This record gives sequence, structure tokens and C-alpha cells, in this order.
Amino acid sequence: MFTKVLIANRGEIACRVARTCRRLGIKTVAVYSDADAAAMHVDLCDEAWRLGPPPARESYLRGDAILEAARRTGAEAIHPGYGFLSENAAFARACAEAGIVFIGPSPEAIDAMGSKSESKRLMERAGVPLVPGYHGTDQSLSALRAAADDIGYPVLVKASAGGGGKGMRVVRAPGELDAAVEGARSEAASAFGDDTLLVEKYLDAPRHVEIQVFGDTHGTVVHLFERDCSIQRRHQKVLEEAPAPDLPDDIRAAMGAAGVAAAQAIGYVGAGTVEFLYQDGRFYFIEMNTRLQVEHPVTELITGQDLVEWQLRVAAGAPLPVAQADLAVTGHAIEARVYAEDPAGGFLPSIGKLRHLRPPAEGPHVRVDTGVREGDRVSMHYDPMIAKLIVWDADRPAALRRLRAALEAYQVVGVSTNLEFLGSVAAHPAFAAERVGTRFIETFESDLFPEAVPADDGVLALAALDVLLRRQTEASAAAARSGDPHSPWHNTDGWRLNDDNYQRMAFLDGDQTRAVTVHYRPEGYRLDLPGGSVLARGEIDADGNLVSDLDGFRRRVTVVRQGLDLIILDRGRQHRLTLDDPASRAAERDQGGGGLVAPMPGKVTRLLTEAGQAVEKGDPLVVLEAMKMEHTIVAPDDGTVTALHFQAGDQVEDGAALLEFEPRGD
Repeated sequence: MFTKVLIANRGEIACRVARTCRRLGIKTVAVYSDADAAAMHVDLCDEAWRLGPPPARESYLRGDAILEAARRTGAEAIHPGYGFLSENAAFARACAEAGIVFIGPSPEAIDAMGSKSESKRLMERAGVPLVPGYHGTDQSLSALRAAADDIGYPVLVKASAGGGGKGMRVVRAPGELDAAVEGARSEAASAFGDDTLLVEKYLDAPRHVEIQVFGDTHGTVVHLFERDCSIQRRHQKVLEEAPAPDLPDDIRAAMGAAGVAAAQAIGYVGAGTVEFLYQDGRFYFIEMNTRLQVEHPVTELITGQDLVEWQLRVAAGAPLPVAQADLAVTGHAIEARVYAEDPAGGFLPSIGKLRHLRPPAEGPHVRVDTGVREGDRVSMHYDPMIAKLIVWDADRPAALRRLRAALEAYQVVGVSTNLEFLGSVAAHPAFAAERVGTRFIETFESDLFPEAVPADDGVLALAALDVLLRRQTEASAAAARSGDPHSPWHNTDGWRLNDDNYQRMAFLDGDQTRAVTVHYRPEGYRLDLPGGSVLARGEIDADGNLVSDLDGFRRRVTVVRQGLDLIILDRGRQHRLTLDDPASRAAERDQGGGGLVAPMPGKVTRLLTEAGQAVEKGDPLVVLEAMKMEHTIVAPDDGTVTALHFQAGDQVEDGAALLEFEPRGD
């Protein structure tokens, strides 16, 4: 076994590999870019080596720098994780030439499966079933037209290299083919440097089922059963589960055998995944991923095996630890990928600081694989995955209940996330009924993306109660610090001479103002809400949570404060309200809070104002570019721009003050 391994990756997979190495007594070396200098994977490893600036091409994709780090630190092997250089045959060859073990398949196997066209030719010879299609070398438009006519429409035109939906077009009629080929070629050349295309029969309602295979250097290949990865958006997986639901036993067995045959056809060593489409009782090979997959934890939970440990032992020359006959499935596991992204906005990435991060408690039924901590930043440079949430139980209904509960408990503030969307999928009757497929999200779009609704009375009551309790706590602390702790000026009970002791509050909910009137009563706060009144009582517990009692209905919620914003986290839902409090806004200005800040890291592309300019509420002031999207910063009120801190072309960090703004006085 190795004594030291360099992990040529970042984030949750680097942390995942480091933990197994630590358990086996193997020392680890992390590599990092400048953006990741304080990252979790750096802290988990025994040593760390800087690669370069944040862009991946200048850091994590620099094979020469990674090999130099391995030589300088004495690492005997390199684990590539997934992504980056994990399926780079040239890097695998360079490792071998340097006398360093690449923990993965041979360069030849990577090459063979890296081309969709070549891999399909190999699989055809090995007897692995293929989707009817054209994988030929003649790439002329006439050849592709003839192939599409022969296959029959609809067809799928897609890039031979790469994945993730890039260079892929569905063509439903002959008249659409020329434009689809042109678009797919251009996208493939840009993304992969290879514009080779293939044409296949388009399956309109398939499931995506894959087989986990493993081979050793002694010629043994086994499979560790199947995973269903059908719930996808933009051809990228969202939820994965094992074993695949509602799959006939004969199909399971045939898929497992086909996966082993595929691996044997190329003399495969290490962890790999053979991916199939399944429809109408038949399955078809689509590709083989020559690396560990993001969703490997579901396989680990149903088999009780550590696949990273298998990788390490196989790479060190040991035989597979378990024979095929000794592998068995126990229970059911589901993985949800928690991303910093905006599902309602086309799943565009969301970048920024993780200001509040509370994953569900881990245990025998819940596992969280992550590479970030509270206070870390989701960077524009890398994949915006926050974590993988994996649950296990004795059967699928029990695992699904675990998933729903864990998603409700997961709390993230600071970036947009897909947590509510994942909860909607997990709660959907069709998902519970095992009606899974690659068109699931499209089919049930109206259910999974409901229209935004204003905060209800319950949310307003929680927000008001949190404000009141925190003011009470702050007043008590101020009284204790003062020379006269019993002074009536420290009271927060709304006392008025010859009048009911009440107070009016207002919250901004999007573009609406929601009013709450607070009446102070001995038994608590009587809140007049848009839909009626409620008696509210509660306390802030030791963990900072709000323990509320609304007309006798008690529950614990979390309220995160960001300036005047209150983010109420309750049973898997997140509501953002802004306290419309002139006194607090004035206090913020007095404390230097009059600047407008960058909501995320990015580049200032345009300045639409200048120092001394009077502006009106909603006027555009600064345009930022981040994640290839433009974001316009607007005036929050009528007022004057008093200073600008950046010029067009400058890079800014999340939270950086862009300008100073003075609201117009009444």
C-alpha cells in the first residue's frame, strides 16, 4: 500500500479521498489554487501545495505543476478524483513516465472510452447492446443526412467527445438537421476541441441506469449493481438512487453482465461506470466513464464497501477485496446534489459567501459529503456544488422519508440553492410511485416550479416575534451594562401614556409592504396580521434558533439576520423579508452602512453614474458581470451617489463596497 498520496482535485471529492486515506494510515497531499488557500480539503490533508491562480487552466488542470508537487512532496501516487484531469490520458501517461502511480485506468482505456464513436465500435464487437445509430468516420453533411434517414426521426445529434449535454441536439424532422449539425459542431469544437459527431435514434422517454464496475490488475472484473440517475436537468444529474426502482430482475442481471463485458473488452482496471438508457424493456449502451462517479456513495451504502479504498488497493496491485458472488444489496440509498444555483432562473449558478450553513445531522441513515464550511465562498471558477446529501434505509419508501426530512433540515443562506426544488422532487407523488425518467422535470415542471407567493401570516408572525425577542435581549444587555439597569428607558414593552401599548412594524416582501401591529400583553405579544391576529410567545435558544408559540402551536425555526433582512428557514422553505425600519436604516448609515456592495464576486463592466449625481429609486448604477451573466446594481432609494470605489474593468469580491450612497432626506 502507498504511504503518501497526492489528491489532484478540490472540494468534496478531495475531502472524501482524504478521509479514506486517513483511515488507512496513508498520508495525503492537497493541491490548491489561490481561491482555495483556506479550503476544507487543504486543512484535511497532511500537506498542501499551491498550484497557481484561481482559473482551473492555471491551477487544477496544470498536469506539470501537479507532477512537480508529487515529486517534491514524495507522493507515490496521484488520485485524480473526478473532473479536471481524471479522464485525461496524457496526464495518466505523464504519471507513468514520472514513476508515479495514477489511481485510475490505463491511458489506453481512457482513450478507448473517451471517444463516443470509438467506444461504441468496441462495445458492438463485445456484444454490448447499442442505440441504433451512426458512429462512422465520414462526417460530411450528406453522410449524416443519410444516417438520420436510415435510423428514422427523431434522432439525436451529439458530440463524440465530452458530455454534460454540450454539442447535443434533438432533431425531429429532416428540415431541422442541417442547423442542428452546424450548432452541435460549433459547440463541440469550442467545448472539447473536437467537432466529430454521431447520430443516434432519439429515445423520447428513457431512464438513465448505470452499472458500477471494478477491475484489478489480475484480470478480475466485477460489478457492484446499478444506479438510477434519471432525474436530470440540462442533461446533468440531480438525484441518484440504488438499486434502480421498478427494474425487472432479468434486466438488472443483463445490465450487470453487459457492464462487466464492457470493462473486460478494454482490459479495464479501477473504478468505472457503464451507462445505459432503458426504455420499453430494452437497454442500450451510451458511454463509459473511466473514473469514480459523483454518485458513488449510493453504491457504497447499499453494498457496505468503500470504493475509494478499493481504488487505492487495486492501484497498489492488490486483487479485488470481494468476489462477485460475495457482493449483495442491502436496503436502498438516494443521493441529492445540493447546488448553489437558481432553479427558477434556469439553474444558473449562484456565487457568494455561505453566511449560514447547517447540514442535517449525520448518522447511520444520513451522510453528507461536502467540501465547504460556513463562511466559505462559492467561487465563480469552479462547480457550484455545496454537498452531496445521501440517505439510506431498509427500503425505498423509508429512504425517501429520510431524504425529505434531511432536505427540510438542510439550511443554507448566502447563495441561492436548489434545496426547495429537491424537496419538491422528493415530495412528488410520481417520484414516490417510481415513475422516474429523464423527462421527469420537464413533465412535472408546473409542480416543481410553483409561482412565488407572498409570505403568509405565519411567516410574518415569526419575523415579528424574532425582531421583538432580539430587541428585548439587546435591551436587557444594554440595561445590564448601564449605570441604572432599572431605568424605564430600557423597557421594550411599548408603554404609552394614556394609550394602548402597541407598535407598528412593516416588512418588505419583494415589492410589497406587509404591516404588523404589535400589542404588548402580559401573556405575550398580540400580533395583528393581514389575515387576523395571533398571540405570539417564544424565546431565542442557546443555538440562536427561534422557539415560537403562535396560539399554542409550538415549533423551532431559524431566522438569519443580514442587516435589515430576515431569512426565515422553516420546514425546508426559505422566506426573505426586510424590516422597513427608518431608524435602523439611519443607524446603518451612521455606522458606515450607506454603501452599496457587490452581491457576488465579478467584474465591473459599466459605471452608469458618477460621484455627486442625484438618482431616483431603481436607477441603474453599476453593472457587474459574474458567471457570464450581467447583474445591475440599482439605487435603493432616491438620493445622491457620493463616491465610486471602482472603475470599469476592475475585479471585485463579494461584499465589496462599490459606491457610497446618501438617501434623500424627508
